Parts: sequence; structure tokens; C-alpha cells
Amino acid sequence: MATDRILIFDTTLRDGEQGPGFSLHVEEKLALARALDALGVDIMEAGFPIASPKDAEAVRRIATEIRRPTIAALARCRRLDLERTFWALEPAAQPRVHIVLATSDLHLEKKLNMTRGQCIDSAAESVRFARAHVDDVEFSAEDALRSDVDFLCRVIEAVIQAGATTINLPDTVGYSTPNDIAHFFRTVRAKVNAPAHIVYSAHCHDDLGLAVANTLAAVDAGVRQVECTINGIGERAGNAALEEIVMAFRVRADQLPYITAIETKKIYSTSQMLSALTGQGVQVNKAIVGRNAFAHEAGIHQDGILKDRRTYEIMQAEDVGVPWQPLVLGKHSGRHAVQKRLSDLGLSVDAERMVAVYRALMDIADERKIISDEDLLTVVKTVNEGARSN
Repeated sequence: MATDRILIFDTTLRDGEQGPGFSLHVEEKLALARALDALGVDIMEAGFPIASPKDAEAVRRIATEIRRPTIAALARCRRLDLERTFWALEPAAQPRVHIVLATSDLHLEKKLNMTRGQCIDSAAESVRFARAHVDDVEFSAEDALRSDVDFLCRVIEAVIQAGATTINLPDTVGYSTPNDIAHFFRTVRAKVNAPAHIVYSAHCHDDLGLAVANTLAAVDAGVRQVECTINGIGERAGNAALEEIVMAFRVRADQLPYITAIETKKIYSTSQMLSALTGQGVQVNKAIVGRNAFAHEAGIHQDGILKDRRTYEIMQAEDVGVPWQPLVLGKHSGRHAVQKRLSDLGLSVDAERMVAVYRALMDIADERKIISDEDLLTVVKTVNEGARSN
């Protein structure tokens, strides 16, 4: 089975930052851009220049300093948006103008007050104008998955003829299922006679918790660029999480024969940097980067992990840069896990005293939920002193 290369379009600095509570200052965006560069993203969407003078400044500074990946910036089909985007991207080694316009009848009628004909004309004109300034233009059909497919294909054909090189068809409101999106992309690709150099892209939102599953289904249907964010941040319930997509390819290469350029050992540190900059942590059970992603409290699981990590772990914590400290001691923990942690702390407890230590620790666990190393040290000291006094 052939292995295809998938382009990672990271939009943490644009769509991700639009999520409430995730706004970043210019210096913070630049610091995160450096981390994303080191992570290995192919395309970095640095912002939406028309949104504010500071956002335009951030895009321009990122475009000036970050040289390896393509630097993209978003613009609507408006001349002022595009001119501001050209200015922000002017220093970039590899600039990309990312143009967005809704194509669903719902958005055209209720939000834009625009006819289908006006939509096609506006999209094509904007792409043509952008191509006069840069060679790399991406067009996004907002709300593509709820658009009339035949009309959407007419829009795609018009923007390709105008010079678009990447066609992004977003599930803007996270409405699709994996079957939907796979059928959708196969249908569009069959209907549109696109040149071989055209890249189709998926941008999935997580309103039903299906963003990553939908993205993987889109890739199987021929998409070769995926738009995603660190920790899955973004509008409403967020975007497809970069770390989950990349590790799905790595762990399930038998079913997903795709590779990326991501340096997976930098995933955790990048996730932690984002949390530190925004003050927004990830949920503890978040896949790949959550605090509990490689942690085990249940005694049966702990016993298995101590014997062979493969019993309950499908990937190595070290592969994504997570320090491996798998044993969380609590009321579900068994004696093997307690004994292992005591050994790690340099404590030797004989079998008789171990019974008393374990019982005391379980009493603590009932009250505090998690047993700390300090609890272990205190209990062992107490049991030892009690044994000596007897």
C-alpha cells in the first residue's frame, strides 16, 4: 500500500486564536510561531490581518522571521482585506493568501445577501486579484458541507480558472459525519475536472466531537491538506486537533498509510506552550496531550503496564515528548503499583509492613482521591516508627 504525504496546515494562530479566551499578543504569537516552525508544520496561518492593526503586525513579523513553512493569512472577498493581507505577507519567503467566501444558500441569503451568481463572480475576481500579487492562493468555501454540490462545483471551477492552487472545503459548523464527508469529497473530486496540481483541503470543526474522524475520512477520500490546531482550539467546540491527526497516522499506519513532516517529540512541549500563553489548559483526559493520557490508576492496568507497556498503551509517551510517569496512586491502585513507586523513591518495605502501608494509603485515597509522594513518605515513616515502638 502506497504511503502519501499529507500537508499540515496549522491555523492555531488564526482560527484557534478566535476561540474565546485564546487571544494572543504580538510577541506571544511570534513565540508560538517559532514553536510551530520547530514542530514542522507545512503551512502556518498567522492571522487575519484586517481584523486589527495588531493582527496585521503579528502576521508581518511572523512572515519576516519564520522562513521554512508557507505563511498564510486570511482575507474575505474584499479589496481592503486583500490589500491589508498583501502588506502583512510581503516579507514572507513563501506567502499564501487564503480567501474565504460562503457558498451555502443559508449563508448567502441570510448573512451576505448575495446571489449565487454574485458569489461566483466575487470569488473568481478576488482570486484573480490575489494571484496578481502571489503565486499561492487558497480558496475556502465557507459552509461547504451544507452547500448545493452542483453549485459548489461551479464555484470551485471558477476559482481554479482564476488561479487558486488549494481548494479548502470546510465543515464550518461541525455538522458532518465521516460517511458524509468521505462521500462529499469523492463526489466533488469526480465532478470537478481539476488539474493535477490542485490540492484539496479539509477544515473540520468539532461541534459533534467528530472533527478528527471527519478529517481522517476526508484524507481517505483524496484530501491531501488538513487544517488543524494545537489542542484542537478554535471557534465554538474547536477544530480538529493536530496531535490527534498526526498520531492516528503514526499508530494506525495499517489503516491510514499517510505521513507528515511533524516532529512528534515536540507535540507535548508545543501544547504546553499554548496552554501557558493563553492560560487555558487542556482537559485532563484529552487524547495525546492531556495529563491522564498516559496515566493509570486502576490496579489491573498498573500491573499490566509494569509487566509490558503494550498491555494498555498503544503509543509511547516519549514519542510525543511526554515525560512517562504512568502510575497514579489512588483508591483503585494495587499493591504492585505502590511497591513500584516506593522503590522509585528509594524506599524498601518488607511484606509485613507493606500490608500496613497499603491499608493506610487506601484510607488516604478515600479522602483525597490521589496519593502524593509526600503521603507515601509520611505513611512509611509512621509504619516504621510504629513497628520499632512495638
